Amino acid sequence: MKSKLLIIGAGGHGKVVAEIAMKMNRWSEIAFLDNNESKRSSLKFEVIGKSDDAFRYICGYDLFVAIGDNRIREELQEKLEKAGASIPVLVHPQSIIGNDVSIGMGTVLMAGVIINCCSKVGKGCIVNTGATIDHDNVIEDFVHLSPGTHIAGNVRIGKGTWIGIGGLVSNNVSIITRSIIGAGAVVVKDINTAGTYVGVPARGV
Repeated sequence: MKSKLLIIGAGGHGKVVAEIAMKMNRWSEIAFLDNNESKRSSLKFEVIGKSDDAFRYICGYDLFVAIGDNRIREELQEKLEKAGASIPVLVHPQSIIGNDVSIGMGTVLMAGVIINCCSKVGKGCIVNTGATIDHDNVIEDFVHLSPGTHIAGNVRIGKGTWIGIGGLVSNNVSIITRSIIGAGAVVVKDINTAGTYVGVPARGV
């Protein structure tokens, strides 16, 4: 861990990430990188360069990719990992984590998140405000669980999947990689073909 944190992405998601980092009180300095040249600061923190500049700061900063798009976040984080960057896990103080839970580097847990025992959350995931993950789940790398999503027990969610706000996944269900689950959808059986699924129960579109 370094004493300074550099957040890549100064948009809405990046601001929430910065706020969590502040509440964790681990870093003496927080700054942003962003490709929008007109953006000079976000919250009270300075934008000190573009996303591609991240590799110049590996020695002095922890680096965190705060980009909502799963594929872009994955691509950039994996490049940083290969370059030897220190990539933290960010956990809001008002989240609850059970026993025997593992969380991968570059994942953020936002306010009100609950993860029950014996679950695994991969790297580069976004577990958004008020989302819950019950027992014995596997959330693979670079998944985004939107605000208010609820995942029952013994669920596997494949890499790069996005679950929209208020989405529900019933117990003992598996969702294949790169799936999109629409807002408010309820997944009650396995999804074995990547695509977009909406409705109650969730169906492909």
